[in-house]
Amino acid sequence: MFKLTLETAKQLLAAAEQKARQMGLSSDIAIVDEGANLIAFHRMDNARIGGIDISQNKAWTSVAMQMPTANLAQSALPGAPSFGINTTNHGRVVILGGGIPFVSKDRIIGGIGVSGGTSAQDIEVANAAVYAFNSLLRVDEGLITSARIGSIQSNR
Repeated sequence: MFKLTLETAKQLLAAAEQKARQMGLSSDIAIVDEGANLIAFHRMDNARIGGIDISQNKAWTSVAMQMPTANLAQSALPGAPSFGINTTNHGRVVILGGGIPFVSKDRIIGGIGVSGGTSAQDIEVANAAVYAFNSLLRVDEGLITSARIGSIQSNR
């Protein structure tokens, strides 16, 4: 089974940072393991300090709730079934887009949280890391070569 290591987390951070740079963003990017424990964090130059906690909590939320944080937004509206969920867990649950779990064989392996742009932009940056994660999974399963990963990441 695939295990999210520090080395892997660094590769995922690099993929997310590259996407953020392409988009002209300065982002805070956090990677957590399957228990929602922080593995790696990267604050790009000029990224907002408020985004440090937001990105880490987005990553935590994606693992703790077992879904992308954007999925919580609709259900957390007033009158919706999960209204107020963002006040639980000592306010750690984030309902803004940009937190996405990493999934392998229907198991959550970890998650990413990004803060620095709009929710849509944060989702796009996080998805670059998800794409890189899925490429690494295929390498782990022997389906593509590591040389191909570099070309995949550079094309994102």
